[in-house]
Amino acid sequence: MQVLKFGGSSMGTAESISNVLSIVTQRAERGPVAVIVSAMRGVTDQLVETCNRMERSSFSYNETIDALEKRHFNIAREMLPAQEQSDLITELKMLLNELEDVLQGVSLVQEITPKTRDFVMGFGERLSAKILTHLIKSQNIDSEYTDARSFIVTDSRFGNARVDLKVTYNKIRSYFEATDEPKVFVVTGFIAATKRNLSTTLGRGGSDYTAALIGAALNTDLIEIWTDVNGLMTANPGKVKRAFPIYEISYEEAMELSHFGAKVIYPPTLIPALKAQIPIVIKNTFDPTQPGTSIRKEITPTNNLIKGLSSIDNITMLTVKGSGMIGVSGIAARIFRSLADADVNIIMITQASSEHTVSIAVLPHQAMIAKNAIHREFEEELQGQEIDDVEVEKDLSVIAIVGDNMRNIPGIAGRIFRALGRNGINIRAIAQGSSERNISFVVSNRDENKAINTLHDAFFLAGVKTVNLYLAGIGLIGGTLLEMIREQLQVFYDDYNIEFCLRGVANSKRMLIREGGISLSNWKDELEEKGEPTDLEGFVQLVKEHNLPNSIFVDCTASDEVSNIYPKILSSSISVVTPNKKANSGSLKYYKKLHDLAEKHNVAFKYETNAGAGLPIISTIDELVSTGDHVDKIEGVLSGTLSYIFNNFSGDKKFSDIVMQAREKGYTEPDPREDLNGRDVARKLLILAREAGFKIEPEDIDVQNLVPEDARNGSGVEEFFETLKQHDDDFESLRADAEKNGKKLCYIARFENGRGVVKLEQISSEHPFFGLDGSDNIMALYTRYYKESPMVIKGPGAGANVTSGGIVADILRVVSTKAASNAG
Repeated sequence: MQVLKFGGSSMGTAESISNVLSIVTQRAERGPVAVIVSAMRGVTDQLVETCNRMERSSFSYNETIDALEKRHFNIAREMLPAQEQSDLITELKMLLNELEDVLQGVSLVQEITPKTRDFVMGFGERLSAKILTHLIKSQNIDSEYTDARSFIVTDSRFGNARVDLKVTYNKIRSYFEATDEPKVFVVTGFIAATKRNLSTTLGRGGSDYTAALIGAALNTDLIEIWTDVNGLMTANPGKVKRAFPIYEISYEEAMELSHFGAKVIYPPTLIPALKAQIPIVIKNTFDPTQPGTSIRKEITPTNNLIKGLSSIDNITMLTVKGSGMIGVSGIAARIFRSLADADVNIIMITQASSEHTVSIAVLPHQAMIAKNAIHREFEEELQGQEIDDVEVEKDLSVIAIVGDNMRNIPGIAGRIFRALGRNGINIRAIAQGSSERNISFVVSNRDENKAINTLHDAFFLAGVKTVNLYLAGIGLIGGTLLEMIREQLQVFYDDYNIEFCLRGVANSKRMLIREGGISLSNWKDELEEKGEPTDLEGFVQLVKEHNLPNSIFVDCTASDEVSNIYPKILSSSISVVTPNKKANSGSLKYYKKLHDLAEKHNVAFKYETNAGAGLPIISTIDELVSTGDHVDKIEGVLSGTLSYIFNNFSGDKKFSDIVMQAREKGYTEPDPREDLNGRDVARKLLILAREAGFKIEPEDIDVQNLVPEDARNGSGVEEFFETLKQHDDDFESLRADAEKNGKKLCYIARFENGRGVVKLEQISSEHPFFGLDGSDNIMALYTRYYKESPMVIKGPGAGANVTSGGIVADILRVVSTKAASNAG
């Protein structure tokens, strides 16, 4: 006997039923087939909702009857020849009349017992089985409508009845072995009956169980579950887009995954198959050529440490604690007994080794039942304050990581929790069985998808990370950054295992944020067409609501307003990468606050491009300090603009003309006074000194402002240049004096003995900076280990490309730090 079960999605439409018919027709050529069917998709839910509404109010059941009649009659008329329709429609009408009679009785008393509810809920399977029976007959194949209530016998626990296996197996054998003729038995799934012939149901998804019972009783070679996916997946594809099929899985692994929410297979299905050692295969009705998932005892070994992830996305956790529990035997037994007596299903349990606390996860609708049951059991201890009142935490999810290969492999739990910690996911409770096949933990509902995606990337995708970018500032630097990432997408994926996804962009006027992603090729048009007025607080709130793993906020502005929202971003476990110097060059208190928040929330705060564009200045200082060196003096040319100006100020051109030339080349700010006043250089020196470990404030740095006093007012740029021309002789005098001394002018930032100074100096040919040319930056570090000859870092210190390259390098540092953490 071949045993095939088709779910509600397979029986949902004329098109899908045609697929079922094709599969069954082919199988009938091989021998007898037992085809177990669910109700058409949505029908059982419709019946449940009708019962609920009729119990609460005078809801008209006629709407339900009419809808069911229309849907099932339409299938019959669409799929059967006209001359064969009448018999099926008559049988369907008789079933609907029977249902109508029951619902009429319910409407009169406005009350529905569990027994009546089970009877009503079984009509969906009876209707779909009738349809498929007639359709198979229309193919000239002997087909028999088979009501499972005639051989599956249960107790009277209506809604989730327990099967009497011995009686049921005997009845199944008697029924199916009574005929020698090959035929197709179309069996109603989900429904059964008591010994008194009262209708019961096997729980939602019970059609799988019906198939397993028939397969086990008849000792078939295989049990096939046909659904709308290509088998079990490594995670729920609705939550993890990169989930992929599992081709083989053990009974134990499948049971763990199904218990914790993998909905492709009903958990009790596995027990009869496991005991009879019958493989189960899950196949796709809509793509039957796919191999599907084979569930069996012996499977082909793989190198994957885990087999899959599953979750239950809405649970409540009850916590029982108190000093009266410590060292007292039987506490756990009493908790379990009280909950069992109240018919409460425990999803997960964890107990502290101190015996002071026991936490239990249950479904929300059973939470108060469970709490009251525990209160009754421990009434005396509660009155004596030996046990505290039971705590109830709602809006939680439980996630299970499952795999036979986890056994006896050290470090798996550490790897899991480090990956979650790096993404700011707080774990509320943890449980692991002695089999080491399952590690389960509880998180908040809002963190469920983030946790599953984080772990799926860490364990299944060979270290591939999806980096979710949110960019503020899309001018020259921001735009160049996006273009650089777009051009190198394949390189990042192939060489670095990184997949970039732009989720949000904002400038001073408009913002666009989209969880599904924004095109790196067309972001300008999308922002213009679909963007909203910029609201930084709203932007950050949406980023928080996305709650995606490996999220990075990139600030390419020079705005105080943007840098002021860093605390909210870091507190939301989102890393920050920025060339914006404002945050790190403000008060020492704010600087420390940002670093403390990054450390507290286990995220990165990267700003290599705060000084020297893409040059590795900040990271070099950090590495020196972290390895025990001490920075004694910092000296550098830290402005590409001022470097260009004084490297080209050789006497053949006036100073104002060189400044104008620098502006035309894009080296200066739109208003060159922002460069000439030296404040930007002072900010960079302040940041470098802080990175070296000095606790200084902005006022600890003296700055020489190169803008003539009469050009410092609020006049426009053109007026500024007119005024600057009047001081060309002053600057030429400074240059000539340096030349006379065999020296050249250089605008140098220097930090030494706890004080900083930024000023124009004359330097000789022996100075490390004398050979500087173009717009290059240069920095000399004098340290404990580099006393006589400083460590010198030199290179381009300005420009969109080098700055964007530095930002990308910081992003890669963030990701590599997370990857190293995830890898353990």
